[in-house]
Amino acid sequence: MKTRMAYYTWRHKAGAYALTLSAWAVLFFLILPILVIVPLSFNADPFFSFTKGMVHLDPQAYSTQWYTAIFHSQKWLLAIRNSFIIGICATLIATTLGTLAAVGLANDNMPWRRPITALLLSPMIVPLIIVAAGMFFFYSRFGLVGSFAGIIIAHAALGVPFVIITVTATLAGFDRSLYLAGLSMGASPFRVFREVIIPLIRPGVISGALFAFATSFDEIVLILFLAGPEQVTIPRQMFSGLREQINPTILAVATLLILVSILLLGTLELLRRRTERIRTGR
Repeated sequence: MKTRMAYYTWRHKAGAYALTLSAWAVLFFLILPILVIVPLSFNADPFFSFTKGMVHLDPQAYSTQWYTAIFHSQKWLLAIRNSFIIGICATLIATTLGTLAAVGLANDNMPWRRPITALLLSPMIVPLIIVAAGMFFFYSRFGLVGSFAGIIIAHAALGVPFVIITVTATLAGFDRSLYLAGLSMGASPFRVFREVIIPLIRPGVISGALFAFATSFDEIVLILFLAGPEQVTIPRQMFSGLREQINPTILAVATLLILVSILLLGTLELLRRRTERIRTGR
């Protein structure tokens, strides 16, 4: 009791408060430039700056015309559709392959486990420009450059490491005796995997899938190397808009992407709490 009471001195409390304040200051410094985009997306004038009317909170200085312009533009609608198609397909592939790889790597008896893990996680570590250049020269041999199949496979390769990491973290608390008990009762390995392992690691699988989707949805470097005129995605359309014609429509799209990111982060936090409850049994 005395040791515990001695820990909470005024110096420790001051240090804890200073650390909390520093963390909030860093967070504010990182988030503020992103939040500035939100009010600019409602600018009634086609400028990337705050007008006098916006500063004085004049209602006429704000407008939703740029959000309306998104859904009246064929280019933006095509980019949104392509982003969701590529993202969903790449997520399904990455989740399936990543989950199977994580389950296999969780076995301590698997030979060359660490080198294989390092190889599978390499797309996350190697600079993306190198990955994109390598994929371009490799895909050009098979005619996959400028095709949806090539982009989906490339995005799936980027998403697999995120699935492996999240599923592996979930498998760290998995009781392997449950798998052996299922086999001893006459069930096939596939049935045990489907009815025992998958329900227990589902939060990790869903978390990895969300990370894989976010990675694909926000990817621009691979798109610039591999995509053709028909594979325009939201990041590429934003990049082209900044080069050709600057207007606040890009800011409106960026605001919607921020909203999507917040929803994904909220979902991940709920899944994290559920995983903690499964581990602790509470």
